[in-house]
Amino acid sequence: MAQMTPDILVGLDIGTTKICVVVAEINEEGLNFIGLGTHPSSGLRKGMVIDVESTVNAIKKAVKEAELMAGCRIDEALIGVAGSHIKCHSSNGVIKITSGEITEEHVNQVIESASAVAIPQDRIVLETQPQEYIVDDQGGILDPVGMTGVRLEVKVNVVTASKTAVTNLTRCAQKAGLNVIDTILQPLASSKAVLSQEECELGVALLDIGGGTTDLTIFNQGVISYTSVLPLGGYNMTNDIAIGLRTPMREAENLKIRYGACLESLVNKDEYIEVASVGGRKSRRLSRQILTAILGPRVEEMLSIINDEIQEQGFKDSLSCGVVLTGGAVVLPGLLEMADQIFDLPCRIGIPSGIKGLVDMVSRPEYSTAVGLVIYGYERYLDIYNSESQAHGGILKRLSRIMKSVFGS
Repeated sequence: MAQMTPDILVGLDIGTTKICVVVAEINEEGLNFIGLGTHPSSGLRKGMVIDVESTVNAIKKAVKEAELMAGCRIDEALIGVAGSHIKCHSSNGVIKITSGEITEEHVNQVIESASAVAIPQDRIVLETQPQEYIVDDQGGILDPVGMTGVRLEVKVNVVTASKTAVTNLTRCAQKAGLNVIDTILQPLASSKAVLSQEECELGVALLDIGGGTTDLTIFNQGVISYTSVLPLGGYNMTNDIAIGLRTPMREAENLKIRYGACLESLVNKDEYIEVASVGGRKSRRLSRQILTAILGPRVEEMLSIINDEIQEQGFKDSLSCGVVLTGGAVVLPGLLEMADQIFDLPCRIGIPSGIKGLVDMVSRPEYSTAVGLVIYGYERYLDIYNSESQAHGGILKRLSRIMKSVFGS
């Protein structure tokens, strides 16, 4: 098996219910996805590690599967960060311009000024997203480079995370033999895989329903305007089934996947399912509509909470492109129809698009984050590549040098 080379990018999604590893190679045409590995996860709750050993073992098994498919060794990855510990708040930064013309360096300085906010010692800044620039008295500027003025101001959204949560995720990856080259806000990564630039510009809400949490991210004018995390997800649906039908969690998950729906109109009233019991008791034959009666209210509750939050934050009228739903739980029959009713906005299921290679395998909502991590990393470092002189050699040579300088590898 070959040593991993700089022309390989790996996305690692450490989720509450599954670990997902996606591998892509960089070539002259862009990204080509060549490997996928998954394994059930039981070492996290609501995006935070509660069992290091279990999480490490699951990562190792997912990595091994991806290595076998991709035919290369994986020893580094970009990882996504999500969970109920994610917080978002606004901040302003301002600097004086003495040279007259605003440069890229000035933009970096003013963003750094806005990022230098007082945060508790147990938190770290995960992302700083500029909302608008103000040059002297002129606001609403998206890119001030090249303009003239004496005062540059920026309004940003600062996304912070629990230092402990991020450190534990990173250490689990390291204990599994991986060098973590970057940590990325998970909804931002997912957006790279499932949203178009036009949607982000015109206004869209991305709803990523994972196993332990549901991430809400609002995009306007091409940047994140708001993000929050609801500590509910597919795990809660499964738990409701386990309690309501008095069946083991594994059986509840199988029932949800095989027979679950959240609208009664999608289920034949004469259809029955076999439900395993706990404690060695005999299995029971129950109407499938009982399963729907459990899932429907839970999904309605989750979507209603999100809809209320969108309204309370004042974004409802700015979502010209509606709501895009992604994550493993969105494949539940009837969920999209229920979202249409509750949000009263155009809704669609978001799947990774515009990709090459393992299209049939990775073009599924549950892989949006892992695929998006790879795309995010590629775009970020390609920006650096594009600013390099052609005199330095071919794309793979320059990407190798760039990634070594940025990643420190």
